Amino acid sequence: MRESIIFDTDPGVDDAQAIAIALAHPDIELLGLTTTFGNVEVETATQNALLLSELADQRIPVAQGAAVPLVKTKYPAPAHIHGANGLGDIELPRVQGRALETSAAQFIVDTIDARPNEVSLVAVGPLGNLAAALQLDPTIVKRVKRVVVMGGSIKEGGNVTPVSEANMFNDPHAASRVLTAGWPLTLVGLDATHRCVLSPKDMEAIAKGQGRLGEVLAGSYGFYSDFYREFLGIDGCCPHDSCALAFLMKPELFTTATGHLSVITNGDAEGQTLFAPKDRPFIDERWSRNPEVDVCLGADGKGIVQWIVDTLK
Repeated sequence: MRESIIFDTDPGVDDAQAIAIALAHPDIELLGLTTTFGNVEVETATQNALLLSELADQRIPVAQGAAVPLVKTKYPAPAHIHGANGLGDIELPRVQGRALETSAAQFIVDTIDARPNEVSLVAVGPLGNLAAALQLDPTIVKRVKRVVVMGGSIKEGGNVTPVSEANMFNDPHAASRVLTAGWPLTLVGLDATHRCVLSPKDMEAIAKGQGRLGEVLAGSYGFYSDFYREFLGIDGCCPHDSCALAFLMKPELFTTATGHLSVITNGDAEGQTLFAPKDRPFIDERWSRNPEVDVCLGADGKGIVQWIVDTLK
């Protein structure tokens, strides 16, 4: 069945790979890209989103969104991971198009209103845009088809702190609003994405199949995979954001559980996602007070990587 999506993103090397999937997959209708700070400043994220769709010879609406977290002080973008330009500091073509005048949050609300129960939100950066959309119109929780969030960690531990994944840590207050809003939501976190490694051979096949876009994907992959090799000892990279789309299209490749999520918003554990499994009693009811959601606890890493390569090669 065809999925109509808004892709909320902070491109970002792994975001670029995921955007390529959204542009290429025959059963995904990409309604728009909404941009946020995270891997890069929001202005750079917007330019990258425009560029990636142009390299695929498509003109996808791009709406710029959150530049800073809702409450906390913004940390510098991780240029040592994604490069200062978000795409491995490779030389990039000039962008031809421009972003919409409409904000990302308003674009989300308007698109859901125009197509009730048809639009899925796939969010792979800090969650300020979705939080702002909820502020504009809380009733969208009843008209969105589903929400898939790449972020968080249930048992895996963190990647920017001992307990926190980057998207949750960058804007924990927004994450708390989004993950507890009561809409149909699945969290695809490090428990799943760390099971997947996109190898140099995989990227070579992708680059050959993606033309001008493939050149950018391969060039940025080199910078990104150097980080993984140096700091994590991995020959390749984890395609975190692509996993959100993999879940949307191939949920059978993931192991999930239903329960209640909360997000720590301050202190040493800020950004940590806490999961209380459904129907499991705890010493206090506070852990189960939030609406039920689904979380990914594992994944068929080889199957997901093969799906990514098959989609893009």
